[in-house]
Amino acid sequence: MPDSTIESILHEERLFEPPAPFSDQAYVRSRREYEQLYSKATANPERFWAEQAEQELHWFKKWDTILDWQPPFAKWFVGGQLNISYNCLDRHLTTWRRNKAAIIWEGEPGDSRTLTYGELHREVCLFANAMKQLGIQKGDRVAIYMPMIPEAAIAMLACARIGAPHSVVFGGFSSEALRDRLVDAQAKLVVTADGGFRKDKVIALKEQVDLALEHGAPSVANVLVVERTKAPVTMVQSRDHWWHDLKSQVTADCPAEPMESEDMLFILYTSGSTGKPKGVVHTTGGYNLYTHLTTKWIFDLKDTDVYWCTADVGWITGHSYIVYGPLSNGATTVMYEGVPRPSNPGCFWDVIEKYGVNIFYTAPTAIRAFIRMGEEIPNARNLSSLRLLGTVGEPINPEAWMWYHRVIGKERCPIVDTWWQTETGGIMITPLPGATATKPGSCTRPFPGIVADVVDLEGQPVADNQGGYLVIKHPWPSMIRDVYGDTNRFRRTYWEHLTTADGQPLYFAGDGARRDSDGYYWVMGRVDDVISVSGHRLGTMEIESALVSHTSVAEAAVVGRPDDLTGEAIFAFVVLDSQQAPSEALAQALKQHVIQEIGAIARPAEIRFTDALPKTRSGKIMRRLLRSLAAGQEISGDTSTLEDRTVLDKLRGGN
Repeated sequence: MPDSTIESILHEERLFEPPAPFSDQAYVRSRREYEQLYSKATANPERFWAEQAEQELHWFKKWDTILDWQPPFAKWFVGGQLNISYNCLDRHLTTWRRNKAAIIWEGEPGDSRTLTYGELHREVCLFANAMKQLGIQKGDRVAIYMPMIPEAAIAMLACARIGAPHSVVFGGFSSEALRDRLVDAQAKLVVTADGGFRKDKVIALKEQVDLALEHGAPSVANVLVVERTKAPVTMVQSRDHWWHDLKSQVTADCPAEPMESEDMLFILYTSGSTGKPKGVVHTTGGYNLYTHLTTKWIFDLKDTDVYWCTADVGWITGHSYIVYGPLSNGATTVMYEGVPRPSNPGCFWDVIEKYGVNIFYTAPTAIRAFIRMGEEIPNARNLSSLRLLGTVGEPINPEAWMWYHRVIGKERCPIVDTWWQTETGGIMITPLPGATATKPGSCTRPFPGIVADVVDLEGQPVADNQGGYLVIKHPWPSMIRDVYGDTNRFRRTYWEHLTTADGQPLYFAGDGARRDSDGYYWVMGRVDDVISVSGHRLGTMEIESALVSHTSVAEAAVVGRPDDLTGEAIFAFVVLDSQQAPSEALAQALKQHVIQEIGAIARPAEIRFTDALPKTRSGKIMRRLLRSLAAGQEISGDTSTLEDRTVLDKLRGGN
């Protein structure tokens, strides 16, 4: 597509209508159907969610009360009993899905496994009984510190089966970060592996567990170790147990424990601005329903689909859209241990070609990395099986959206640009691919049953195309229930910033946004990623998009730094296309380009070229660290989610 055409699309906010063949077979087939569904859900959210819960899930006992809302505390389907592991496994075993592929797994070295629903059910029951043999009971917390192998999902489902809340800790975290989470959750058992493969290296997971326990996690009584790399590890007598040894000592008979709808399902830690991560608590019934329904409608998931979300199970995206949402729907979900790397930059496209992936869900940062690698890599693979694309993690700039649409989707695949958070449990604002016309860079409109708004500091809705604070005005089933062990932090972080005119608290997402005249939402990023220059509030996303639209730029991150004259000045960190070299002339050209795209007020005061940006392991740029660097301050707060510490070290040194 010529640059002039792309520029016209971006400036005119052109609508991309769903392809007719896609809409014809979709669950929600038109904007009119969406409007009817959304109006019905908004008019009576409790009835809407109750109808969906009755239709979509298996309940051992029906609820007495749909919603008990005592702001900011919500309880959904009170008195109802179910089990998410049962909904993901057992109910499929009486159908043809028993022999359908549940998990297709590809290891980074090229090994692979496929587990049918029948086989996955057996493995989960064995794992659950092994944990029982180690003394784990209903209510005990279990930490899972694993590579991306099937046993990570098996352990999660086994915990859910016996009612032991899990706390999955990303397998790249340090021993210190792991210890903090073990102590906070008071975990009794750690499930880990001897190691895993990532970027052609062996990650020594068991070694990190040993270090964490040496530094003190007194609640941990046992460590269950899965053999993956066969690297030698130290096994502490009476504490450490090989999974393959315990597996032979237990049976595969493990009925699912009936759980109250509001019983805790898991704790997932997310970084905060302080040094202590927040333990986000999610419960069983509402989370099961919401992840099930959003997976079904947003990804238009059919029984014949091969679905792949590229996240790690250590993040909420992995919980909701690799494990629980897809398996509750009886889908085939792909797990991949590796990531694109110098030895195999096209590994994602290889997986799509090998398994005929139909639905592909990845992060904008990954897409921008693919752009930098060049079109010839994906063009060398057969990606014709793809029928739907998705993005998650942070707002996608329009240029990356267009590349994704053109190069990967071949201009025939709808793109679902999704906005949500660890705290929301599932996708909140998104296209429904058969019904919603999309605009590059917009996550479009709320999912049915989600009452969103953009408000000012007084909690009043702002006018169309005016920036404000993104809030949710009515409880939804998968919402955060608490911060584990710190209810005051739960109130303070999410519920004490904004209220309605009559004093009702609003869930504040922490993101700024605008809503256009079509009702489409444009997320501008975290509110602390909004820069105030001489009283003008500028979204960092808009400036970053302007920089990335320059042909020399592969990726950019913009932050504010204190300025005596203007209050804040714009500081841009820029990663160049591999064919470009940094220079002062290029820096000036980029500043001029931003002026042309946005205006003189958005001109960066400084541009620093870098080879890479500091990101979390889930692909989000850690702008908090960049703000400290731009201001010449020491780095503080939680950095445990940083993927590559050498990036930060280079930036500190001015390289």
